[in-house]
Amino acid sequence: MMKPDIAVIGGGAAGLGAAMWARRYGADVVLIERDRLGGDCTWTGCVPSKAVIEYARRVHHAREVGFTEPIDTAEVLGRVTKVVHEIAGDEDAGTLGRLGITVLNGQARFVARDELDIDGTRVRPGVTIIATGSTAVVPPIAGLADAEPLTNEQIFTLERFPERLAVLGAGAIGLELGQACQRLGSDVTLLDLAPRIAIGEEPETSAALASVLRREGVGIHTGVRVDAVRTTGGDVTLYAGDTPLVTADRVLVAVGRRPVTDGLDLDRAGIDLADDGTIPVDRRMRTSIRGILAVGDVTRYPRLTHSGYRMGQIAAHTARSRLPWRFSPGTLPWAIFTDPEVGRVGMTEATAFERWGDRARVATFPMRKTDRGRVAAATDGFVKLIAAPHPVARTLLGGRIVGATVVCPSGADVIGELALAVRSRTSVARLGQTVHVYPSWSFAVWQAVGRFTGVLDGASARPARNN
Repeated sequence: MMKPDIAVIGGGAAGLGAAMWARRYGADVVLIERDRLGGDCTWTGCVPSKAVIEYARRVHHAREVGFTEPIDTAEVLGRVTKVVHEIAGDEDAGTLGRLGITVLNGQARFVARDELDIDGTRVRPGVTIIATGSTAVVPPIAGLADAEPLTNEQIFTLERFPERLAVLGAGAIGLELGQACQRLGSDVTLLDLAPRIAIGEEPETSAALASVLRREGVGIHTGVRVDAVRTTGGDVTLYAGDTPLVTADRVLVAVGRRPVTDGLDLDRAGIDLADDGTIPVDRRMRTSIRGILAVGDVTRYPRLTHSGYRMGQIAAHTARSRLPWRFSPGTLPWAIFTDPEVGRVGMTEATAFERWGDRARVATFPMRKTDRGRVAAATDGFVKLIAAPHPVARTLLGGRIVGATVVCPSGADVIGELALAVRSRTSVARLGQTVHVYPSWSFAVWQAVGRFTGVLDGASARPARNN
């Protein structure tokens, strides 16, 4: 019987964050993984997708300046596999062992609240942290299973990308992989039930990305319900009723993810799942059962790698310290790694309007008016800042920053300072006093701030609207 201080079930980003931070507190840690250490992010998510995206970006930019060369997507996917294995080597059992973390391979099952069975090995930890992640949802569309649909878990194992690719879902995964595959030679069509792509983002974001994607040749069908898929020979046709929408060689499904809890026997620990299949937790990552915490995609919180890692840190702290750390989803930044990238944090204009009405104010600055956008010939995108009344100064000096969107080639990086601004309740005036490098992409943040204090390049901040 092993009796560690902490057992972590799941070796993805959230589990690794929990295990590594628990070791920093001096805990005796056992990490249990039934598949591969590194989880979805390393093997089928962030790492391979961003490797493909970066290669596609270089190919696209080379074409823009007149350089062309044949694209062998088999070679691209081979390079992606090499990168994945390099990064996975930083998270393997040997590396973790040198940190003092014991790794057990196998399926963890609860025998009781405080006891686990891992394929015959019994573990009785002081605290258990569940970090079993999520998997892609494949909707029950008639005929879809016969078409052998791809998800992020299969697409990077192909020898080559298909010549014609239909993508179900125009959220982050669908947009990123759709654009990358189009740039690498596939004929891509995006389909989504929502009235616009990137439905969770600002309307201006959806419009900017749709313009770029259509210009690059991506087909976009929004507001459509795919309710049948028919496979004939090598052709896969997607239908809305009797209307054919697109014919492709393969279908990539990117409509969402569901938590993975199968095989854990959570009922033996007394844990009841929420209606959406997640494990209910508070902001300190505690379940309703003493000594059991849950982190990452298996909870209701945003399914992002950095979100999971942060939850893992908080869970380890909760297990080893009486000082409370709490997860703050409202200040969590995220990105869509299209080109241009989308970075966002905090409230949208619509959610700010719901809370403060037209006392919330909005300032937008387009990249086409920035010198960096002009010299880089990358004028798609904008900076959008949402400000609300300050708790003390109210609307004097612009209020305080409560949300932001950045759409530009490095939007995922520029959003960092705005995430800090939202988290620290920074005033618009204070952000305006922070000098930004010229001519950087972040200089557009400074220019957007300038519109809160007066007219800049023909426009100023305006009251929020329920758009």
